[in-house]
Amino acid sequence: MLSTWRTLLQPLPGICQVCGGWPTRPVCENCARRFAGPAARCRGCAAPVPEGLSRCGACLTRIEPQPLQACAAAVDYTYPWDRLIARFKFRGEPGWATPFAQRMLQSAHARDLLTQCGLVVPVPLTSTRLAERGYNQAWELVKAVQQQARLQGMALPALASPDALVRLVEAPDQHSLSREQRLQNLRGVFAAHPDRVAHIRAAHVLLVDDVTTTGATLHAGAQALLQAGAARVSALVFARTPPPD
Repeated sequence: MLSTWRTLLQPLPGICQVCGGWPTRPVCENCARRFAGPAARCRGCAAPVPEGLSRCGACLTRIEPQPLQACAAAVDYTYPWDRLIARFKFRGEPGWATPFAQRMLQSAHARDLLTQCGLVVPVPLTSTRLAERGYNQAWELVKAVQQQARLQGMALPALASPDALVRLVEAPDQHSLSREQRLQNLRGVFAAHPDRVAHIRAAHVLLVDDVTTTGATLHAGAQALLQAGAARVSALVFARTPPPD
């Protein structure tokens, strides 16, 4: 019976949204391999690192304690993923969560984080932005990752909460700011939901988002979760903006 349901849940053939090939998945296997990005990533911030290394130079040389203990990413935020993410976030195409989740689960580090955590939480939107968009893309990723993981027979944490972390205000535009300025800009933006503190307390929380650039948003969210009593916070994202050369 389970194998029958798995067959029914497989996506129907379609056109690759990168090369136009047919029949295939939304991103065909050739394009997925071609644009997969680096295989080796820093366990702390998901930046590309040389094969055999587990930490980048920036993470190794940071002296101050970091609220985010680990981060996994599936791809670099470059072509064609940046365009597909824009469709996912801004053009009302939440269905991209499934192929993104499939790509996220191909990372051994991501699978480890998902099976080791006790609570999965999306980076939240403000209520105004959520009403405008109609969905939180990070929560769509959480649901898709869990669905795909179950289809693969993975053991998962019992709880995923769409509102354990809330965004109090929308941060001003951060595109031109440094990492330190972004962190300052995000101070006080996130807070744990009072009704979810019991789930957060003493838990290893996995924070999920679509994209990370400097890590400032993830770190601000992690700090709010730690203040609510989380034992540890890690992150899982679909795409990581490559560090500047």
